[in-house]
Amino acid sequence: MGTVHARSMDSYPMHGRDLGVNPDDLEVMEAVQETKQEVLENKDVVVQHVNIEGMGRTKEDYLGYEISDVFAARNLVEVMRKSHEARQRLLRLGIFKEVEVVIDVSEGADALPNGLDVTFEVTELKRLTGSYNTMVGNNEGSMVLGIKLPNMFGRGEKLTFQFSYGTKETSYGLSFFKPQSGYYERNFTLNLYKVTGQFPWSSLKETDRGVSTELNFPLWMTDHTLKWEGVWRELGCLARSASFAVREESGHTLKSALSHTMVIDTRNSAILPRRGALLRINQELAGYTGGDASFLKEDVELQLNRPFIWGSVLSASLWGGMIYPLGAQPTSIADRFYLGGPTSVRGFSMYSIGPQSEGDYLGGEAYWAGGLHLYTPLPFRSNKGGLADLFRTHFFLNAGNLCNLNYGEGPYAHLQKLAECIRWSYGAGIILRLGNIARLELNYCFPMGVQSGDRICDGVQFGAGIRFL
Repeated sequence: MGTVHARSMDSYPMHGRDLGVNPDDLEVMEAVQETKQEVLENKDVVVQHVNIEGMGRTKEDYLGYEISDVFAARNLVEVMRKSHEARQRLLRLGIFKEVEVVIDVSEGADALPNGLDVTFEVTELKRLTGSYNTMVGNNEGSMVLGIKLPNMFGRGEKLTFQFSYGTKETSYGLSFFKPQSGYYERNFTLNLYKVTGQFPWSSLKETDRGVSTELNFPLWMTDHTLKWEGVWRELGCLARSASFAVREESGHTLKSALSHTMVIDTRNSAILPRRGALLRINQELAGYTGGDASFLKEDVELQLNRPFIWGSVLSASLWGGMIYPLGAQPTSIADRFYLGGPTSVRGFSMYSIGPQSEGDYLGGEAYWAGGLHLYTPLPFRSNKGGLADLFRTHFFLNAGNLCNLNYGEGPYAHLQKLAECIRWSYGAGIILRLGNIARLELNYCFPMGVQSGDRICDGVQFGAGIRFL
């Protein structure tokens, strides 16, 4: 899998009987082969035919967009490069198990002396596939079972049923995915789901039953997601000792929200990048299309990464967000921001910073968090490569604040409140990268700027997740 084959390196079809090879002629023949290869690489060629073999239910017009660039190749090097790129695009569609490429000289009555035929030999996925895997979230692990119907109607459509059982969350959902022909990044998704989660830091449990639609598309250097979500939320107390503020939030609510996300990501890795930047801006408007919840929510994430001396990497992150209630009703505990823990401000317990009542954390309407990091290879490595490349040592400085705002005051008062009582921490640790899926951290933390009501984790703290400050 993944090999580009060239059946002939001749610049034109060869005729005549086969000749024997004498040992004295080997050097001459090798020189002739090198000459032929050089001539073919430098000589103009024409791709006359591009064939796809092995298709069953896949429609030919759907794949035409993915392989059309091969016809533009003008020499053998370009043919091989564009064929490889087309193969990658075919695999990206998620409808083929294997894709092989074979390049051969053209044959037949219409064959040109410099004509080439390119053949893609594909193996389609089965109509019904299943999967079992584990998934790592932000300080949470889960077991995931899935059933998938790939390429349902022959143009990349996909129907997926997924059940997830985790340490804090259990969910199941049905999803239909439809890409645009020729532009896989432009796609539409329809989801039906039920999610039950536990949030011990708030003594809260929540059950969501909803439907959502997503439209994804690239625009210049950015990726965009437009989403509508309608969800019936049931909030309840996780323990009898839950505070009155949490009990007051309990009950049924209906949320209907429109959201837009814009992402610019130039990082070489999403989990432990060595270079590049990330900008993510998300806006959510609830209540405009109905429901009980009514607010405008803004959330921004910025990350910069630069290589440093001796294989180390300097990284800086900044998060921030605000939620504005649009009616007389205050925001829900399920919609507010939370801060603290091994994936954000380290040295504090999970989501245990900010407003709280009787030990239950209620979240805040505004927050910011920043981090400076120095990632270095493991010391005293004997050589490069191997298991040691999955590990990094880590030195960090984190800071942040979470609070509620009086929106009758001006922006200066808001900034002044966010600048008060800043929590911060520093420390060091070891990071294990789990492929390009997640990472594990084991840190020794020194929490500072602790305020009354905050819960700290002074000393060793373990974290697992995808998104880290």
